[in-house]
Amino acid sequence: MQVSPTELENLLLEIDGVTDAAVVGVPDALAGEVPKAFVVLKPGAEVTEEIIHRFINGKVTHYKKLVGGIKFVDAIPRNPSGKILRNELRVLNC
Repeated sequence: MQVSPTELENLLLEIDGVTDAAVVGVPDALAGEVPKAFVVLKPGAEVTEEIIHRFINGKVTHYKKLVGGIKFVDAIPRNPSGKILRNELRVLNC
C-alpha cells in the first residue's frame, strides 16, 4: 500500500457519524496491496459504504481510494496504550 493508513483514518473521522476507523492493506492480484477501511459508527448513524466511498474519492488520488472495501465493526482492536492492532484487522478481513 503506497499510502499512510493514518491519512485515510483521519479523513474517515471527518465523516459525521464515524466514531473510529482503521485502515490496513489487504492483498490484491493487480496492485499487490490495497487499502481497506474498518469503520465504527455512532449508534443510529446512517452512514453507508457509498457515502464513505464518495467522501474519500473526492479527497484522494486514485491509488489511495478504499479499493479493498469498507467493513463496519463494533470496535477497532487496540492494545492497552491505544495502538491499533492491525494484524487482528487483517484476520477479520478473511
